[in-house]
Amino acid sequence: MDVSSASSYVYAKASGILARSYVGSRASALFGVSKLTELWPLVFTEEAPAVPEILLARTIEQKAAEKFIGEYKKLLSAYDAPAQILVDILQYFDYENLKSLGAAAAMGQKEPPSLLDISPYNLLNYAAWPSIQKITQGSELSWYDKEPQVYEQQQLDNELDLQFIEKLWASSLELGGQEKKTVQDLLKARYSMRNIVWVLRLKTYYKMDRNQIVQRLAFLDPKNGRGDELGGAALEIIDKSVDDWDDWKNWKFARFLNPREEGSLWRVDPRWVEESSEKEFIKKAGQKFHSEPGAQTALFCWFFLKSKELDYIRMATEALRLNVKVKEL
Repeated sequence: MDVSSASSYVYAKASGILARSYVGSRASALFGVSKLTELWPLVFTEEAPAVPEILLARTIEQKAAEKFIGEYKKLLSAYDAPAQILVDILQYFDYENLKSLGAAAAMGQKEPPSLLDISPYNLLNYAAWPSIQKITQGSELSWYDKEPQVYEQQQLDNELDLQFIEKLWASSLELGGQEKKTVQDLLKARYSMRNIVWVLRLKTYYKMDRNQIVQRLAFLDPKNGRGDELGGAALEIIDKSVDDWDDWKNWKFARFLNPREEGSLWRVDPRWVEESSEKEFIKKAGQKFHSEPGAQTALFCWFFLKSKELDYIRMATEALRLNVKVKEL
């Protein structure tokens, strides 16, 4: 099947899957149930297993992720030679798996953690557990070649995140015309805001100083400073006070801030900023998905839309497991 025909086929199939997915207004259905056994049939067609609630919660999260990956791989297989960006975005799960493996190794666990299988697109040799060096050997992650110490985890996870962003940007350069613009627009929107949220988290929760924070940000070119399309917007807020509304009220992304009540104390909430900005990003990805039905990049957009559904399923599962009022989420 040529690229054009494959893209049209993928778009039709992906649209059908989205119509049945819990994204947009349909997501509210996930938060309208009161028990995990009520959540299960919304997400899966088979009967729920007869297991304790804590195991059912883990099963829902793992199985939902496997379902998403399976659907994506099936769509990706329609291409004889898919654009590299479509393979790279799937390998996000390899990067996340390596974080889990590193954490397990650091804690001295004998059994591997639960992992997500993206074969035949995987970078890592999972059969080589417990040797981290053999798991990453020969891959783009071969620098991660030893069982880390617990205190090294945060830094190593951050390096993985930065490498993954660089990987996506490099493969976006291989595209041409509108496909390149679509991918790069989404990458800029997503990772510019992720940088902002990261600054807020490091300032609010970890009390890090400017130099410590800058080392953990993603840039296209650090020399561009505030002009960098990924890191520039984060540098603009790095010196703002997290407790001073006047510092934020005229910020270009003030629409994402948690509300302030007159006369009450206010503090910027990184979680609020993250979720409100994420909603706008998902809307953007949806618009681009529907505007370019004949392009390979429609599948790239679809990945983000379905990733958000997976986030919602996990949120609903955790809320029910912890007996949090789901509707509040």
